[in-house]
Amino acid sequence: MFSAVVIEKAEAGQSVTLANLARTDLPEGDVDIAVDYSSLNYKDALAITGASPVVRKFPMVPGIDLAGTVTRSAHADWSEGDRVVLNGWGVGENHWGGFAQQARVKGDWLVPLPPEFTTRQAMAIGTAGYTAGLCVDALLNFGVLPDQGEILVTGATGGVGSFAVALLKKAGFTVAASTGKTSESDYLEQLGASSVVDRAELSEKGKAMQKERWAGVVDSVGSHTLANSCAQTKYGGAVAACGLAQGMDFPATVAPFILRGVTLLGIDSVMAPLEKRQKAWERLARDLDPGAIDAIAEEITLAESIDAATRLIEGTVRGRIVVDVNR
Repeated sequence: MFSAVVIEKAEAGQSVTLANLARTDLPEGDVDIAVDYSSLNYKDALAITGASPVVRKFPMVPGIDLAGTVTRSAHADWSEGDRVVLNGWGVGENHWGGFAQQARVKGDWLVPLPPEFTTRQAMAIGTAGYTAGLCVDALLNFGVLPDQGEILVTGATGGVGSFAVALLKKAGFTVAASTGKTSESDYLEQLGASSVVDRAELSEKGKAMQKERWAGVVDSVGSHTLANSCAQTKYGGAVAACGLAQGMDFPATVAPFILRGVTLLGIDSVMAPLEKRQKAWERLARDLDPGAIDAIAEEITLAESIDAATRLIEGTVRGRIVVDVNR
């Protein structure tokens, strides 16, 4: 038997409990994993609270991230004892995820745990850090260079934003961090931000074209924040969009794209191909300061993840929440 957070369909929405399950309850998959840690992401919080219809089938074990050790494998790439990381691929939505002591998944979804990280550190990074790595890679591959000007990171005290600030600083960029929590300026400067922008400057409806400020942007917020970020991006710059914390809408015009040649780069972390995943994790292993991981992470128990989901939705969480599934 093992412990897991289970979301069940109920007459009035859904119910969420900490349950005991048997290995025979596990879904189909060719690799079994003893899970050490998972992490609480915004999508997990939506699933647990029912604030958005993230869960596609019931019952569901949430947790879009997991890190642990292979205990059984029928997949050619993996053997018993291998340490692995999983991000996305629909786990926690269509397939049981990481908020459990045991998992059964497809081997094609797994990435080797970089030797530089423990499983706890990997989940302190999790999908948030991995997505930040994808964003930084996208901007660099597009051709954005440090000498072209500042990079704006929105939602900077969140998981993606925190890691984006740290990775961009390591890559040589001057980083402006946007947040509604101006009291967290010291935290952002510790991560590598050179300046802090009040969220209010970006979160309301703005003009279609605004003063050119940013050579590039990493946006995890969406809505008016993304629209204003595009309107403030310099000629030929790029905006990497990866989130919707403010909203899924994009109330913008085509003006920045056709008058300044701004490019909007869509960043998908869920179904990203293996090559992009591996490169993102290589960047994280190479460039991320272990001290930054410690500064970003808060650890909770499996049972505490249910209440912590509400905190995350309410916007009272800074950085990352690591879930120790074995306590």
